[in-house]
Amino acid sequence: MATVTQDRSPSEASEEEFIGGRPMTILEHLQELRQRLIICCLGLVAGLVISFAFTNQFMEVLVRPVHEKAQNANLIFTSPLENFTTFFKVSLLGGLILAMPVFVWQTLMFVLPGLTPQEKRWVLPVVAGIFVSFAIGVIFAYFVTLPPAVRFLLNFNTDIAKAQIKIGDYISFATRLLFWVGVTFELPLFILALARFGLITGRKLLSWWRYVIVLMFLVAAIVTPTPDPLTQTLVAVPMLLLYLIGVLLAFLFGRDVPNRGRLLKRRRP
Repeated sequence: MATVTQDRSPSEASEEEFIGGRPMTILEHLQELRQRLIICCLGLVAGLVISFAFTNQFMEVLVRPVHEKAQNANLIFTSPLENFTTFFKVSLLGGLILAMPVFVWQTLMFVLPGLTPQEKRWVLPVVAGIFVSFAIGVIFAYFVTLPPAVRFLLNFNTDIAKAQIKIGDYISFATRLLFWVGVTFELPLFILALARFGLITGRKLLSWWRYVIVLMFLVAAIVTPTPDPLTQTLVAVPMLLLYLIGVLLAFLFGRDVPNRGRLLKRRRP
């Protein structure tokens, strides 16, 4: 490949520097992609091995709300393979969670050379914020949302029917709830991304507050598995607070909408 010459403009030289000194060929890109996929597979295998050793502890944590909030309910399995397959589903989920940092890191290392220096300064804090926000959302769901949901659902009208819950159904129910509440906690970062590209402003977000309140309670009704207003409020109120945090971030770090066209233009290597 040709070396960098002295007559290149500063912008061209900076482009060469942040992609590693010279453009990579398609074959080199594919070779790097293969190497990073191999590392991701190895990370997944390691995560599965660790998760398999602690799957019983993971399952005990997931079913604890049932034992604490619905003492008359029993978790059962109704087919020979149900308990076995549920164990391996939890093990696979735990392995994916443990391997996720490896996936994200390898993805970043693959795409970072193609980003501008300004984009590089943002990508690492944003990725860290995604992890932290999702973790906070999962913790919130486990300690605040899941217990009242289990208490309401498994203690409702027990004079007529006793709760005998299939272990597979309960694990799917609990993990879906934890996942979607975790996703809703990414709202401030989503708003920040829109504001950074000039697609929205903090002033416009504040003007939508009436519609946002209705939308948050609607989303809470979809995410939460119970029809009672208490559980929905426990999800909707934090979402409104997250929206306000996003509005604050939009005011602090957002850009004007008229600059949108200029911001969306990418420098080409």
